[in-house]
Amino acid sequence: MRLSTPSVLVLATLASAVTPSSRTPISPQHVNLWRLEARTRALETSCLAKASPLMLQDSTAGIVFGADQPQYPGFPEQFFEQPIDHADPSQGTFKQRYWVNARHYVPGSGAPVIVLDGGETSGEDRLPFLDTGIVEILTNATGGVGVVLEHRYYGTSIPVPDFSTDNLRWLNNDQAAADSANFMSKVKFEGIDEDLTAPNTPWIYYGGSYAGARAAHMKILYPDLVFGAIASSGVTHAALSNWEYYDIIREAADPACSAHIENTVKTVDTLLQLPFLKGFLKGLFGLHGLEHDDDFVSVLEYPLGAWQAKVWDPAVGSTKFDEFCEALSKPIIGAYEIAALPVGHEDRLLTIWDDHKIDFSVLNYAQWIRENYVNPCLDANSTVEECFGTYNDTQFTDTSLSQEWRLWTFQVCTEWGYFSTAPPDPDYPRIVSKLMTMDYATKICRQAYPPGKYFTVPELPNVTAVNALGDFAIAADKLAIIDGEVDPWKPCTPHSEYAKDREDTILQPFKLIPALASGGVHHYDEYGLRDIDDEPPEIQQIHHEMIEFVREWLRDFKA
Repeated sequence: MRLSTPSVLVLATLASAVTPSSRTPISPQHVNLWRLEARTRALETSCLAKASPLMLQDSTAGIVFGADQPQYPGFPEQFFEQPIDHADPSQGTFKQRYWVNARHYVPGSGAPVIVLDGGETSGEDRLPFLDTGIVEILTNATGGVGVVLEHRYYGTSIPVPDFSTDNLRWLNNDQAAADSANFMSKVKFEGIDEDLTAPNTPWIYYGGSYAGARAAHMKILYPDLVFGAIASSGVTHAALSNWEYYDIIREAADPACSAHIENTVKTVDTLLQLPFLKGFLKGLFGLHGLEHDDDFVSVLEYPLGAWQAKVWDPAVGSTKFDEFCEALSKPIIGAYEIAALPVGHEDRLLTIWDDHKIDFSVLNYAQWIRENYVNPCLDANSTVEECFGTYNDTQFTDTSLSQEWRLWTFQVCTEWGYFSTAPPDPDYPRIVSKLMTMDYATKICRQAYPPGKYFTVPELPNVTAVNALGDFAIAADKLAIIDGEVDPWKPCTPHSEYAKDREDTILQPFKLIPALASGGVHHYDEYGLRDIDDEPPEIQQIHHEMIEFVREWLRDFKA
């Protein structure tokens, strides 16, 4: 199997558009996208290895790292022994990985430990936040110690030999919270003589996205151990359907881009109802061989996930969504004056069959899908059904540890939800197909997790287990809520339009990063530069405000 150089470059660009925390609403198609991205990373590593013995380059620091050389040598990995089951010690233990930043630590000062929850990815992906991001910012301001704590089952903190249904039964909110509490109360930091365990030392628990919800939950569940917590883009509301995710994108994107996407989806839904045009339509997108219509329209969601990959720091952010929008507006054969006309204008329409016409942006959308997703699939000697089909149950039955997609998907299927569906009102404006139903989105739970001997995945996730901890109204003294104005996950945070507004105070900060020049998307405060003064004004502001309220909190600490 050999991919051409253009395909490798396309796939590499796509992979860079998906940040470690870029979890989009779940459907079976997202497993296929995970496989495409996993193949990309393997290809990038292979190509770099063949070109040079130097494997990875940190473009932000200009440092090249060897195959066995860690990217952050100042933060060696360390391990803490945890029970696999906190309620049943007989199940054994596993080693939970963590990293420490003590560069600003002032012994005997009563300074805090700032712990960042690794969330649903390898803890290694969070090390930039330990080095220049929010952990570095807060420890620098307080003289404290910074920690990244990897979540059970992710990275190398794996307590089981495979990811079968039974072996995933300890991957839940209660066990993960108990891990953090056990760590905070018992850890002994290497090279530090002082006892920094909670509650004798103030611990500030930080998390972004899913980990943001965990930060808020830790403050509720373990108030004696968690002195303060910061929930950034914390999805404290679990929901079966997460249709609002795409609606935020529709409303926040450039109006012309949203109009192009909305029209394409409407056109596709209409033409799929015409048997004599269905094959032609799929062929436009390079997906003629894809049997099921819901698989076909779900592929059209792929480019939308790039919105969440926006970051104010260009060194780590993605411009892929903006490039996608520009591609949709590209006029046919240089007719730029036509591109300026409103979507659906007669002069923009192209005849595809008899009196059936489509806006030219539909062809541009089709070309984007072909070039960015279909061509790499075909170049890998795979069929479109193999790459994008979701009705072959056997493709979801591999339980080996390499199948990392099984982890967050399991959490979604058991407790969190967030399934990708169309809006419930068929007349509501939308940028995803009406064929995106709950039945289609949830079938991955039935396909991937057959009943085990000890555990059965519920028919629908028990979102009550999450929402019982506070839901939209979750609140406590020294619990900060920080969200982004155009974050697609905002509808699941306390800043949702479904939630009551709150006062922003030092004791209970409630802050919204505005959608100004830098954006205001997903956990924007988690990213940082070595010098705060080099950050965009709205990011500088939120970081200074965070420093202020954390310092004020610490004034109240009594060991």
